[in-house]
Amino acid sequence: MDVSRDTNFYYSFLVLPAAKRRAIVAVWDFCRAVDDAVDRAEAGAGAETHARELDRWRSELDRCFGASRPETAQGQRLKPVVARFHLPRTPFDDLVDGVAMDATPRRYETFEDLYGYCLRVASSVGLTCIEIFGYRNPGTRDYAVALGVALQLTNIVRDIPADLARGRLYLPQEDLRRFGVTERDLAGGRSEQVAALLDFECRRARSFHAKAKAALPAEDARRLVAAEIMSGIYLAILERIERRGHDVFRDVVRVPRPRRALIAATVWAQVMLRGTAAPVS
Repeated sequence: MDVSRDTNFYYSFLVLPAAKRRAIVAVWDFCRAVDDAVDRAEAGAGAETHARELDRWRSELDRCFGASRPETAQGQRLKPVVARFHLPRTPFDDLVDGVAMDATPRRYETFEDLYGYCLRVASSVGLTCIEIFGYRNPGTRDYAVALGVALQLTNIVRDIPADLARGRLYLPQEDLRRFGVTERDLAGGRSEQVAALLDFECRRARSFHAKAKAALPAEDARRLVAAEIMSGIYLAILERIERRGHDVFRDVVRVPRPRRALIAATVWAQVMLRGTAAPVS
């Protein structure tokens, strides 16, 4: 799969050696296909259809981690990566379980509830990727978990209108009550209460970026430069949301390609020179 230049991961993948880049793309491709199993089947599909699709991907994992030949192109690309980098299966199972949570519209009462979802659909991918990036310090796993949550929380804020159109709302119900916001208010777009709520959610996402930064072992920083580039690009998304007064309703907030390329180059230089990246302003 040729990762599109329109994805936020494209420029982070470019800094990897060719073998690791191919491996990361194979993981990304497989995870995307699992996610699409629910999203693309969603229109008019029932719970049985979603369950059947996800069972198909669970069986494909059996083949990727076992002796049988995978049936899908994504599985066939992933299987040699599993063997070469000794990838653990648990994060892949967690991902499928997380995607299954999207199969039926649900609401998250507390942030603790949402946090469990973020661990499954985002941190699980980070825990797989660090096996390919390579690391020495076990603390790097804490970095991967926190960064995965930070990226997912950013996506949740950015994608509120699209998710509502699918019957989904990830913002915790306790947060809506705290700021006096209803789902109808969110569907209606901007208001002072909605802006205050989204400011709170953006600050929460930033706090997880900070947790990731604090957890990053200096000895592994260069190995994880691709992840730090992802962090830089997602922080830029948060900054754009904030500068727009938290208006995520008129269009999708994006970081232009030249800006993403500049962030990637800046973060790469900072990490190579200092061993860690400073915020890119």
